[in-house]
Amino acid sequence: MKSIKSFLKVLRPVDVLIISYAFILTAVNLLYIDKVDNWVTHVILNTVVIFLVFLLAYFDDKKNNILLEQIHYWYIVPLIFLSFKEIYFMVKPIRGIDLDHYLIEIDRLIFGTDPTVVLHSIANPILTEMFQIVYGTFFFLPIILAINLMVTDRDTEFQFTTFTFVLGFMLSYIGYFLVPAIGPRFTLHEFGSINSELPGIIYTNYLRDIVNAGESITPGILNPAEVVQRDVFPSGHTQMTLIVMYLSVRFKVFTRYFFLPVGTLLIFSTVYLRYHYVIDLIGGLVFMIITMYLSKMLYNVWIRYIGGKEFQYGSHS
Repeated sequence: MKSIKSFLKVLRPVDVLIISYAFILTAVNLLYIDKVDNWVTHVILNTVVIFLVFLLAYFDDKKNNILLEQIHYWYIVPLIFLSFKEIYFMVKPIRGIDLDHYLIEIDRLIFGTDPTVVLHSIANPILTEMFQIVYGTFFFLPIILAINLMVTDRDTEFQFTTFTFVLGFMLSYIGYFLVPAIGPRFTLHEFGSINSELPGIIYTNYLRDIVNAGESITPGILNPAEVVQRDVFPSGHTQMTLIVMYLSVRFKVFTRYFFLPVGTLLIFSTVYLRYHYVIDLIGGLVFMIITMYLSKMLYNVWIRYIGGKEFQYGSHS
């Protein structure tokens, strides 16, 4: 028993989280073998991920190697996207339905109308360009916060933050299973007309193409609503941006002065640009609160197990 614990002590909390999630994804794939066409590929990939995480943690612990240490810090970035694409092949075949009509009705119950339609009345190319650029910063906000913590030698906060980010993304992926939906740009608007209805100035169309590619929509595809990733509820952009904003304030990092205004505009942009219903943003807030509650609890469960010092806000590393 002691030898097992000694072996496991090389794992950081985020490593344990990723390994656990890989096991969960593998179990879901095996449970729905008859529905997920790529289940064999998924199981192999998840197994490889589990093995490589163990291997990376072990050698990083045993060898004083800067490159290994940095890989151990940042390997989560491609893995988050890899998990995102894995569930792309799982949500639609497993669930087989889209629940946009419920989300639309909730928005109408709250506002008496469709918010994306109302916002079109204030749309202009300058606003659209600004919001599309701000929307694109989402992919960099968590990385910027993590770098801020790393360069200021706040290792404990860095490790807790990366753990929280991974947990947040994984919970949002679970939300996509619970409420599969494709968003107002397909249901309330004509997807193929968005560049003419909501034009930008210079970079808007290019940035839209990047977002579309990430959601498996290739240029000129005839049935984008059929192939797009089901990733509307909760709004991961809202959830993760709120987490970045919250942690930046709690940790009093100087980048909070950037995150607060940019994050606020980013959250608004998700509706303005027709990616989300407002209820998705509310869902993102709820998932953010759940993430923050669970992250500290789960993080400290592992820290206690390996005999380390528990994380507390305000205690610097």
